[in-house]
Amino acid sequence: MSEIIRVARAELFKLVRRPAVWVLLVTAALLNQVFAYLVPYLSYRGGGESDVMDGASPGQMLAATLPEHIVMNTIGAFPVFAGALALVLGALMFGGEYAWGTVKTLFTQRPGRAVVLVGQFLALTIAVLIGVVVLFGAGAATSVGIALAEDQSTAFPAPLALLEGFAAGSLILLMWASLGAVLGALLRSLALPLGLGVVWVLGIENLVSAMAGSVLSALEPLRDVLPGVNAGSLVSSVVADAIVEAPPGVTSSVGGGRAVITVAAYVVVSVGLAVWSSRRRDVI
Repeated sequence: MSEIIRVARAELFKLVRRPAVWVLLVTAALLNQVFAYLVPYLSYRGGGESDVMDGASPGQMLAATLPEHIVMNTIGAFPVFAGALALVLGALMFGGEYAWGTVKTLFTQRPGRAVVLVGQFLALTIAVLIGVVVLFGAGAATSVGIALAEDQSTAFPAPLALLEGFAAGSLILLMWASLGAVLGALLRSLALPLGLGVVWVLGIENLVSAMAGSVLSALEPLRDVLPGVNAGSLVSSVVADAIVEAPPGVTSSVGGGRAVITVAAYVVVSVGLAVWSSRRRDVI
């Protein structure tokens, strides 16, 4: 266990010093602020119903930006947009070792490969948790600022609801990051996992879901096991009181319990595949 912790500390040391990691975090925070707060608030200030937010009234648009709805405003983008960024983080952390030619040094020194991989996943988990904390913190600051400017309530959801939202969001982003990591480990590169992962998150899943819900119902069993669909269903089960149109990817295709199990299964399988691949294959 001490060796795993030492590997995790070393990986976190590297992550903190990689500009790409900070770019991903800043991008996620900016996207969250713009689409969850800035767009609704500017629409509210402009008056009238919003075509962008499915015809929501000014009062609904303002209410959607208040601290009471911080959970949806934070984790609503995790099934698609923030998930794609988390996938990039995982691919960067694991596939980058092959792209930069450092994997031989990493695997030929003690400890063993399995310990290194587990330590990397531990570091990835910590990085994801920190990222979720930052996103919740940024959302809290913005929502409180809007509430004070408009003389509205600054009350947050109950602590249990906040904890549930944080846990769901962390699990979703960890799933996407783990999928990026296993793609990097299996494909032994950085560019290919990034391309395949982002195309899957932003394109293929949406296409399969749309076809299953309209012209080809036979695809529903496949749709119901997709990572993005289960992530969106998990968000929907956690936040049932959205007052405006849900963000892209947030659906109720499967139940909350099944969504949790499926998302967690993706994490476990990804870790297992990455460890197995790294132990069974040569690093060359």
